[in-house]
Formats: sequence, C-alpha cells, structure tokens
Amino acid sequence: MTEQLPSLFDVEEMELSFGPQHPATHGVLRVQLKLDGEKILDAKPVIGYLHRGTEKLFETMAFPQCIPHTDRMDYLAAATNNQGFCVTMERLLGITIPPRAAYIRLILAELQRLASHLVWLATHAIDIGAITPFFYTFRERDAILDLFEEYCGARLTLNTVKIGGVPFELPEGWVDRCSALVDEFPAHIDEYEELLTNNRIWKKRTVGIGVVSAEEAIDWGLTGPPLRGSGVEWDIRKVFPYDRYDEVDFIVPIGANGDTYDRYLVRMEEMRQSCRIIRQCLDRLPDGPHMARAPKVLRAREGMVYGSVEAPKGELGYFIVTTEKSTQPYRCHVRPPSFINLQVLPEMVRGHLVADLVAVIGTLDIVLGEIDR
Repeated sequence: MTEQLPSLFDVEEMELSFGPQHPATHGVLRVQLKLDGEKILDAKPVIGYLHRGTEKLFETMAFPQCIPHTDRMDYLAAATNNQGFCVTMERLLGITIPPRAAYIRLILAELQRLASHLVWLATHAIDIGAITPFFYTFRERDAILDLFEEYCGARLTLNTVKIGGVPFELPEGWVDRCSALVDEFPAHIDEYEELLTNNRIWKKRTVGIGVVSAEEAIDWGLTGPPLRGSGVEWDIRKVFPYDRYDEVDFIVPIGANGDTYDRYLVRMEEMRQSCRIIRQCLDRLPDGPHMARAPKVLRAREGMVYGSVEAPKGELGYFIVTTEKSTQPYRCHVRPPSFINLQVLPEMVRGHLVADLVAVIGTLDIVLGEIDR
C-alpha cells in the first residue's frame, strides 16, 4: 500500500524566504520567515551578500587611503562615514582641526543627513504603496547632490573629509546657494507631511506596527531614530559633541510609542533640525584655513582608540588599533548602526502580517553596504 503524503493544508507552519530578490530587500538581504498563514511566528535575517572585506582592506592601506573605502559602507551617507573615520584618527594622532574646517564639516554632515533621510522617506513610502513622495523627495535630494558635486566633484561616494580638516575651500557662491536651499527646505518637509502624516492609509500601515519599548531599544543597543522613536533622548552630537556641535543649538526629537509611525515623525523633525544647524553654521562660518598643519606622512603611536559620530542611521563608530610609528591601521573594526539595528527585526515583526514586514524593514532604514562591509 502506497504511503499517503501529507496534504499542504495539514501543515501548520510554513517557511518562506523574503528576498533577496524582492524590491524591499534590494537583492542584498534575505529574511527567513516562519509563518502561520499570513502571521509571522519568527524571522531570521540572512546577510553577507554584499561582503567585501572592508575592515581587512584598511590594514593594507595608509590612513588617508582608507577614507574613500568608508564611502562604500553606507553609500547614502558617505560624508558622515568619512567624518567618523577622520574624527577617530584625529583623536589618535592628537590633531585639532581649524574652526572653519569644523563648521564646513558640520554643514556637509547635515546636508548628508538630509539627503539620506530623503532616500529613506522615498523608499519607505513607495514600499508601503505611496508613490508620490518619491518624486517630491528626489527633487530636493538632487539639489543637495548638486551642492556636493560643486564642492568635491562627486555626488554619491564623496571622499569629502580629510584627516585634519576638509580637502577644499568652499567654492565662490556656494554659501549663498546652500543658504537658499536651507531656507526653502522646511516648506518642502511640510509638503511631505501633508501627503503622509494624517493620511489614514499611511497611519493604518505604520501606527502600532513594529513597536519597540524604550527598555527593549536599550537592551538591543539600538541607536539613531530607532532608539529615539522609542522615547530615549540619546544623540552622539549632544552626549559626546565633536566638530563644534556643542556650539550650535538644536533639539533631539523623540517619540512616545516606539512604533513605525513615531520613527517616521522623528526623522521628519530631524530634517528640520538639520536645516537649523546648517543655518547657524552658515551664519557663523569663521575665516581661516580649512586644514590643520600636519605631516604629509601620518605616523601613529602604539595605541587604540574608539571614535563615533551620529550618522543618519545611528551611532557610527570606528575602533582602530595601531603599532608604533605605523602609517596604517593594525586593526580596524567598524560599528555600523544598520548592523546593530537590524538585530531587533525578529522582535519587531513577530505576530504581525507578512505585509507589515516591508514597513518594518523600511522603518529601520538599513543599508547593507555597512552591514556586510
């Protein structure tokens, strides 16, 4: 007698691979789901599709040669990646950058935060089903990239910060063009919010979805908007100021419920605060050199140092170990915010529907370039 195979309808649980061939995972992330019908019982992120051995490459390069490779980690926030590495190396080498260089760095970093958040908003909205914001946000992002291109010749992988300062003086008329963009930008944020904030479909897809309490956020080591969306007021720019952030006035927006909607509101307010920071820097931009006096060949003492900056996605840290009179890192380990924040994904989606997974991945705002490195 032939053994009868179990019917598909007898199976209580099903496993499903979400990605990497899925528009929301961009070909570089797979989430292994365990389902009961449409309900998610468990989720396991599978990474490594974009691994390039960046940290090991650092060990073979002189300190300045490492900077372009930081561009390729979070390629949507290249200037902040550059800044994090250079801030860390300056601590190790004992270099103090000129005030003008620090203010230019702040302007570039906050422009980069705006550009990164615009890509997040565009892709997050389009994943959920709101197509219109994509066209609005990329209009402003293109204007920001024009400023970057005018300053350093690149639009994406910028290599726009150097150990000891910044590589270039601001071009003639650049400050005026940047000032005009910053003055106009808050009105554009209002446009985005008019499309989404009180939209009942948007709220249906985000309110109460992917809730993380303040205690859970701290336990998981979350940083950036995922942490602040849970009501924890923690921002490296405030707690451990670097590059003259202690000289500018801004608030750290926080959420109350720790859901996808609160994280959306936090990022929207962060864009307003970035405009506020840039405006203050432009108004106070001091005269002087844009580079510190430093040897052409940088040699470090034996030691180790950890430095971090507030990247658009959270705390970006570099741990660098050097030997005596070395011209390159002995070891370099990067703390990418996307890698840490992704770990909470299973907790956020458990009990939700498969359709909500797209919204939760979007609210974390991960970039696999810095996760896999």
